[in-house]
Amino acid sequence: MELCHSFISIRAPPIIHRTCKPYISLCISPRSHRISVSETLHNETLKTLEWDSICRQLSAFTSTSMASAAARNGNVRLGQSRDESQKLLDQTTAAVFFCRPLDFSGIDDVSGIVDSAVRGELVTVGELCALKRTLKSSREVFEQLEDGERSERYSPLLEMLHSCDFQIELEHKIGFCIDCNLSIILDRASEDLEIIRSERKRNMENLDLLLKKVSTEIFQAGGIDRPLITKRRSRMCVGVRASHRHLLSDGVILNVSSSGATFFMEPKEAIELNNMEVRLSNSEKAEENAILSLFTSEIARSEMEIKYLLGRIVEVDLAFARAAYAQWMNGVCPIFSSGSPEGFKSNESDFGLLVHIEGIHHPLLLESSIRSFPDALTPKIESSIKLGKGNAVVPIDIKIGFGIRVVVISGPNTGGKTASMKTLGLASLMSKAGMYLPAKKHPRLPWFDMVLAEIGDHQSWEQNLSTFSGHISRVCKILEVASKESLVLIDEIGCGTDPSEGVALSASILEYLKDSVNLAVITTHYVDLSCLKEKDAQFENAAMEFSLENLQPTYRILWGRTGDSNALKIAKSIGFDEKIIERAQEWVERLMPDKQQQWKGLLYQSLMEERNRLEAQAQGASSLHSEIMDLYHEIQEEAQDLDGREILLKAKETQQVQKELKAAKSQLQTVLLKFENQLRTANADNFHSLIKKSESAISSIIEAHRLGDDLYVTEKDSSSYTPQLGDQVNVKGLGGKLATVVEEPGDDDETVLVQYGNVMVRVKKGNIIAVPDTERNGGTSSDRRSRGQGRQSRNLNDPLDTDKNEEVSFGPLVQTSKNTVDLRGMRVEEASHHLNMAISARESNSVLFVIHGMGTGVIKECAIEILRNHPHISKFEQESPMNYGCTVAYIK
Repeated sequence: MELCHSFISIRAPPIIHRTCKPYISLCISPRSHRISVSETLHNETLKTLEWDSICRQLSAFTSTSMASAAARNGNVRLGQSRDESQKLLDQTTAAVFFCRPLDFSGIDDVSGIVDSAVRGELVTVGELCALKRTLKSSREVFEQLEDGERSERYSPLLEMLHSCDFQIELEHKIGFCIDCNLSIILDRASEDLEIIRSERKRNMENLDLLLKKVSTEIFQAGGIDRPLITKRRSRMCVGVRASHRHLLSDGVILNVSSSGATFFMEPKEAIELNNMEVRLSNSEKAEENAILSLFTSEIARSEMEIKYLLGRIVEVDLAFARAAYAQWMNGVCPIFSSGSPEGFKSNESDFGLLVHIEGIHHPLLLESSIRSFPDALTPKIESSIKLGKGNAVVPIDIKIGFGIRVVVISGPNTGGKTASMKTLGLASLMSKAGMYLPAKKHPRLPWFDMVLAEIGDHQSWEQNLSTFSGHISRVCKILEVASKESLVLIDEIGCGTDPSEGVALSASILEYLKDSVNLAVITTHYVDLSCLKEKDAQFENAAMEFSLENLQPTYRILWGRTGDSNALKIAKSIGFDEKIIERAQEWVERLMPDKQQQWKGLLYQSLMEERNRLEAQAQGASSLHSEIMDLYHEIQEEAQDLDGREILLKAKETQQVQKELKAAKSQLQTVLLKFENQLRTANADNFHSLIKKSESAISSIIEAHRLGDDLYVTEKDSSSYTPQLGDQVNVKGLGGKLATVVEEPGDDDETVLVQYGNVMVRVKKGNIIAVPDTERNGGTSSDRRSRGQGRQSRNLNDPLDTDKNEEVSFGPLVQTSKNTVDLRGMRVEEASHHLNMAISARESNSVLFVIHGMGTGVIKECAIEILRNHPHISKFEQESPMNYGCTVAYIK
């Protein structure tokens, strides 16, 4: 298959010279780091100055979707050199003076179609028509510019399209092969397609004649109400009643109606014709796809030319949008000034001024005072800054002489310092982008390679930056990337720190900027910075005017003046007490430069006295801390020595027991030997007396070493024991300590009042163990040793004592501030949170005292429920008579 011979050739794409970006090494170098920081600061400055809002205003004047999207996204090109920005301004001027608006209505964004073709995706007929329409409209835009009455005046616009390839051949080829009104491929697109469609047409005519004849015969035979020819399963057929299907006995049933009364049958004579129709239809579709494939390949080969053309069309559209925007805001063309007054005529009124802008408005504050325009020129714009009713936008004059490098603006808050600085920044960006300024006469300003702004509070929790840290770190980056052609804007320089240090640091920064940038404009409340002008002619002061009559700012800049904050006057007008104002005035007089030395001396003396007092307190605290640490180490050493002492005591006790056992064995052996010797020499009559005597000696030895029965107190004896007034008893839970019964229990009373030290508590009778008389009255060392052995015997037999030995692994049951959580007075949710936090904070194998109090019991129930279900709780003991309102939890 080949296209019509007049459209076969495809031109080689022209060589398009493009500016290549310099290669940037992937390794981290100082230059690449500086470029990265510069791009970041540039983007942040655009955001700070609300450049995207200016671009959104501009987008309302665009005609194509591509230019509108670029403007809405803030992708308005800024000139990278003075010549480039001047060329953009010339294009805007040419568009302003163009006799009639250009027609961009037929231009669509076909870049997606081109990308699809490059990927090898088959283009559709509709996409080819859109591409043809765009190419034709682009060519017509160029022709409209050429047909102008004074085409030389519009040369900046014509130059934009002169190097473009409008793909006229591709446009004509699409028009020759495609009917865009019907969205079909024409027969003349290729010879094969024309032959296929011609054969298909003849075949369909024969098929139609045959089916008409058959359907008429069926109708005449009563096989159908009226002749019916239709298509079923992509094949032509006729309709016949089910009762008359015999009329087409050799036919093929293709389908049946839903009621089953009608059969759709293909006559035998039509089978070959239908087969031919299917083959020709497939061939036609394949030929159409082949034609579309050729178009796809040609579009892919022309990718660079088409996209280059679209880019230039967007630039032309943006140039006319800038012109319409300039007319809407009554803007004037800016002039780029040089670095020196040379070249300007001496009779000019603004001779000697580096920046001279009269009556400029902030573009985003302009809508309230904009002059009326015809509906065709007035877009629907949503300003990012809303003005109150009756608020007029006050224009400002910016006049900075040659040789000035740093301008210090001072004045009251809400006086317009920041807005004026932003206006200058936006004016610089707009002039770089080729946009007119909303000012008077002929505004003049330098071309700046970068506009770097530090405006607003850059406090950051994520980066751990305070207000001052965020401010000064950003200023540091600005100093790093600024050049001799840069504009630097800093709001409230050196704020957020000690005023004396802030002034010193700010002055040093301004001294550095003076020699490093083209122009720096800063705002401040530091009066000392305004004194830099007296020492260096490269500094200039400016102040925001303030009306003392109505105590309101006028938003006008007074060049060469120093502003006052007027804080006391404003406070007085608000209604502050006269005494407060008078005292504040006294402080102002005291802080005057001539009296500051005296007050500095008094302040120094006061600070020294305070320092001596704090040093004395610090020494006392250090001495107390040393004593506490000595006590702590002593207690720690004793605590560490407890285990060793316990082992020594057990060893000593074991040695004593072994010694007594050895003595008992020796005494028994002596008695036995004596008995054997006497038995050999004694008569039979004396045997009985010898045995009696030996048994008596053995009994006395056993009695001397036998433990007393009164030391063994069983649970049965304890349960039957009734304490009497004055008895000494052991209370379970006191660690074996003795307590004294101070009140006898009644007949039906199951509790006993006992006193331990200065504390009297009531305990259950079952928790009281009787104390043997030997333990109550003292005894010898052997008795005390016997009591220890008796307690060890009870520990082996008492399951309760066994549990206590196992609980030793949880540490000492001593309540301190660190292992106690007090939930009293809290709500349930708060108490639940504090208890969970306390459990999580405790280490393993430790105890936690949970104080929930008595009260209504809600907090107690909540605490018990948490302890019962918490995975880190091994067990817990609820309140006891010794500790009401507190539950002890054991941590796993």
